Amino acid sequence: MSLFGKKKEETKAPACYCGGAAPASEATEVKGASGCCGKTVDGICCVKVLGAGCKSCHEQYENAKQAAGNMGLDLEVEYITDMEKVMAYGVMSMPAIVVNERVVSMGKVLKAADVEKLLKKII
Repeated sequence: MSLFGKKKEETKAPACYCGGAAPASEATEVKGASGCCGKTVDGICCVKVLGAGCKSCHEQYENAKQAAGNMGLDLEVEYITDMEKVMAYGVMSMPAIVVNERVVSMGKVLKAADVEKLLKKII
């Protein structure tokens, strides 16, 4: 409610810095996005894709999942669209990839093979 007793209008997800609009239907709620679980799989404890839910950010999420699958990593790739959580990582351009709570890429969509190269550097 606002100060004048009217119900506030819901706002749509913000536009993504990579150029696309963020449809509310694409937004994904993430469990436990505030920190890492601590379990490690081949030296990697968590992989997160940060974005606003736009087409480019969603494509990055799919590519990251594919890369983890191709490498046989048994871990869940998280898709974080909550702008407060995204900003907590200091990311100003999306999509971004976070591995082990460290931003390793931002501002461009990496192909699955490129994500694999990033992950192999960590393993």
